[in-house]
Amino acid sequence: MQENSCEYLKHCGSCTLDMPYSEQIDFKKNFIKEHFKDFHNGEIIFFRSPISKFRSRAEFGLYHDDNSLSYTMRRADGGYLKIDKCSIVDEKISVIMPVLLDLLKENQNLKAKLFGVEFITTRDEILIILLYHKDASTIIQELTWLQSKLKVGLIARSKGKKLVFGSSSLNEKLFINGKSYHYVFGDAAFIQPNRNINENMISWVLDHTTDCKDLLELYCGHGNFTIPLSFKFNKVLATEISKASINSALKNCELNGVDNIKFTRLSAEELMEAFLFKRDFRRLQDIDLRSYEFSHILVDPPRAGCDKSVLDFIRNYENIIYISCNPLTLKENLKLLCKTHSVDKFAIFDQFVHTNHIECAVVLKKY
Repeated sequence: MQENSCEYLKHCGSCTLDMPYSEQIDFKKNFIKEHFKDFHNGEIIFFRSPISKFRSRAEFGLYHDDNSLSYTMRRADGGYLKIDKCSIVDEKISVIMPVLLDLLKENQNLKAKLFGVEFITTRDEILIILLYHKDASTIIQELTWLQSKLKVGLIARSKGKKLVFGSSSLNEKLFINGKSYHYVFGDAAFIQPNRNINENMISWVLDHTTDCKDLLELYCGHGNFTIPLSFKFNKVLATEISKASINSALKNCELNGVDNIKFTRLSAEELMEAFLFKRDFRRLQDIDLRSYEFSHILVDPPRAGCDKSVLDFIRNYENIIYISCNPLTLKENLKLLCKTHSVDKFAIFDQFVHTNHIECAVVLKKY
């Protein structure tokens, strides 16, 4: 892909930065330097992404016009834009998009009230999720036929129902610092959408995690960071509110030969109550919190960041690793964290090329 060569760039509401990649990098670096100058004047590392075929998860609308069917994206000025392809998605998605569309056009029952499609890929696999405004259980025969033609995992979602044809889980392999890690996760899992950048993020965290004893991780998901970091720590306690993610994380421990992690299904707020011994949780009955000597805490919160009670809690730890998908909430959180800690390392990870989105990570050390 040449710089800004996408034919839909001027109109599509997904890729909003219409400038050469070198200028995108400068724009994002300058934004971060300006907004975080009160917290960090040292080096800020920028991790570049491939500028095409990097996105491993994508969702498109579907436009019905008589017997025709087209993929759509939201227009930059509102409404919908019909597209034939998308230059930023994984090559496997690009290949299967027209194949799927042709098969859907062949069958009126399959395409009726179909309003969207989601693609999820790993290094070797792809999963397709069809989104319906009708009860998909009425077209099981047609969906079975479609899956047999595509020969990939297929899910149909409709009105709270989920029908699975083939497998609904995916297997991923990441290569980090000369070592490979194996993961399995389900279709509803939160995953980093840019595999190359995800590997860089994990590598950077590993490189800047030193003097390790035990690790406490909040918002651990299916163990994206937890598994590689476990090899640097004596013991790891990781929390997550999604039962499905915890189950995947346990499987991932088995896949990677890890036996020093305890996963528990608690929110950050519940964990704080447990540490303060305000409440007893059955989910912690096999975990002795007093046995841990935490040298590091890792948080990877949602876009809203951490609330004050969580920030007050994590300030108790010597080393904080904070992964942020929203620089504005990171800045607000640092106003409190930097009363007790200083920013030692700062990195930008370009998860979403051609957009204003900026992913950051900081390592904070206690004064």
